Amino acid sequence: MKIVIDTNVVISGVFFGGKPRMILEAVADGKLYACASAEILCEYYEIIDEMISRGQGHFNRNVLLPLISAMEIVIPVSTINASRDPDDNKFIECANDSGALYIVSGDKDLLDIQEYNGVQIVTASDFCSMYSGIFSKEGR
Repeated sequence: MKIVIDTNVVISGVFFGGKPRMILEAVADGKLYACASAEILCEYYEIIDEMISRGQGHFNRNVLLPLISAMEIVIPVSTINASRDPDDNKFIECANDSGALYIVSGDKDLLDIQEYNGVQIVTASDFCSMYSGIFSKEGR
């Protein structure tokens, strides 16, 4: 299953843990496939640098590096204007052009859309609940 992970989920997983970290680790372990564009990766790194400079949370390099290594890099060709926040459209474009089934996000602007062209937009908690078998010790 292919997903796109919003920056807030990556930040939560890398710095704080919980369900976002479970998703990131599932990608790193090959249980899930995640896609990102160069623009999305740049945003991940910008926010991570900002968090580190502010001393917020505990940066876990052992989560971030395997995640990024496992991701499929997509060059979006679509131009989509579906979100109230134009900065969020890059996640929808990436999901649309990569054939992802889900965008996993904590962003209200994206979550309010719920679905775009067959791509479901869900929270990390909801995603983990829907696919709990992926996150069990045995995995799938």
